[in-house]
Amino acid sequence: MFTWQGVILGPKENPYQGGVFILNMVFPSDYPLKPPQVQFSTPIYHVNINHNGYIGLPILNSEWSPAHTVSKILLSICDMLCDPNPHDILIPEIGKIYINDRPKYDFMAQEWTKKYAM
Repeated sequence: MFTWQGVILGPKENPYQGGVFILNMVFPSDYPLKPPQVQFSTPIYHVNINHNGYIGLPILNSEWSPAHTVSKILLSICDMLCDPNPHDILIPEIGKIYINDRPKYDFMAQEWTKKYAM
């Protein structure tokens, strides 16, 4: 009852387009006072998601509010796929590519999507 599996479809006109991304969501016993733990189980090349699937998204941590619904969480993750946050880089190597060579970053994200999410 406290462990869910979510699915996000890669946004259109984006390197993640066509991908099907699986998320693991674990709700604490004091939810909604505390945020759920949400991690990608599908590997994804993204500046705000580390190799363990941990998501650097403020509403899952410091900006959590009991008003955030599961729908809001999933929409925020989709928004993050479209608009990565260069101020919350979780993998420095990917961050450098994102900042210095955006076409290469987009290409790598697309290749990972093809390999792991299609």
